[in-house]
Amino acid sequence: MKAKYFQDTDTLHLILRDSEPVETRDLDEDTLLDWDREGRRVSITLEHASSRAESVGIEYETVTAQAAKGE
Repeated sequence: MKAKYFQDTDTLHLILRDSEPVETRDLDEDTLLDWDREGRRVSITLEHASSRAESVGIEYETVTAQAAKGE
């Protein structure tokens, strides 16, 4: 997964898979979902990103299956 933040337009683009989008659907007036030929979600675009979240900085954590189960 990749994330790109475009500061000039305050847009966050989350790329979920490396596949060519063939269809874009509006989730709401500020959220776009892209789909590939196989019907898989390719990316999510969030307009006005800074007003929709506390921060546009991205943090991530990889959790193993054992940790998720509390083992």
